[in-house]
Amino acid sequence: MKSPLDSWHVAAGAKMADFGGWDMPIEYAQGFGPDRPGGVLAEHTAVRERVGIFDVSHLGKMSVVGKGARAFVNSVLTNDLAKIDVGQAQYNLLCNDAGGVIDDLIVYIKSDDEIFIIPNAANCGDVVKVFQKAAPVGMTVTNLHHEYAVLAIQGPATPQAMKSLGLDLELEYMSFTEVIIPGHEQWGSVIICRTGYTGEFGYELLPASRHALELWEILVTTVDSLDGRVCGLGSRDTLRTEMGYPLHGHELSLDISPLQAAAGWAVALEKETFHGQGALRAEKSAGVTQISRALKCSDRGIPRGGMNVLNESGEIIGEVTSGTFSPTLKTGIALALVKPEYKVGSSVVVDVRGRQSAAEIVKLPFVESHVR
Repeated sequence: MKSPLDSWHVAAGAKMADFGGWDMPIEYAQGFGPDRPGGVLAEHTAVRERVGIFDVSHLGKMSVVGKGARAFVNSVLTNDLAKIDVGQAQYNLLCNDAGGVIDDLIVYIKSDDEIFIIPNAANCGDVVKVFQKAAPVGMTVTNLHHEYAVLAIQGPATPQAMKSLGLDLELEYMSFTEVIIPGHEQWGSVIICRTGYTGEFGYELLPASRHALELWEILVTTVDSLDGRVCGLGSRDTLRTEMGYPLHGHELSLDISPLQAAAGWAVALEKETFHGQGALRAEKSAGVTQISRALKCSDRGIPRGGMNVLNESGEIIGEVTSGTFSPTLKTGIALALVKPEYKVGSSVVVDVRGRQSAAEIVKLPFVESHVR
């Protein structure tokens, strides 16, 4: 599958690769002009210091509409939607009966009777099927995966960039609105949410797919004027890893529960019901056998997913789920599932292709968050 912006990415010389069944840009070989290099490091730095835009249209989109839609969705997902108001969004998890994570997603409360959900690309169809199977009579669950694009603008200069659209928004973090962009009434309403996956101040814009390219080109011009970058999923991954944000299939999966992923804060065990509640309550009572921790290397080693984590005695105590070189810290960092007795401050070792790399378990995020 292809993004509505696919032709633009190809013309811009993006390195394309499969991501969740979608052909998406990983990085751009060149920035804006010969004096502005592209690549993951340049794109990452632009977001941390100025501004960057991402095409993340591969993300899923779906709606749940009907009398009591909020209550119904709340009976399926782990977090408590009763804690947020109309016009707010919430990070949430869909689990199976065994407590494994089918997907992590963002839920938008449009009204008590209309919910909009952003699942991950590869899991959207499965999420829709779960909701359709569970839906009571009169509840409509619709897969909108191809109806909307998702454009993320992230970084400290984001407010300046948004003003170029004639928008001076004052949304709180994890809140959203629907607006008509001045001068572009023909686009219809665009959903804009104060969310992102980078740890920087930013928004995610959801225009109708057929108008996405026009909006994208305006953002490209604006970002260029601010010495920003068009960014691919490579820098999106380094940025989210510096924040410790989980990626489904790595930190979360059918085999890794929310409690093991250190995402218990998004599990309202006290709720009346949700999918996987019994298994997660039992796991909470018994105690997890592994838990996600953040590792910061003290040498030149760069950890990667699947590498073993050892204690100082050489015993394997876990495995890296995501690892990379941190462009901000200039060192290797990782998220790893390890035995729970190894806590912040513990010294560990990562087996980097047969070479032992010293690391310390540290508190997340690796770098300061500016989302608020």
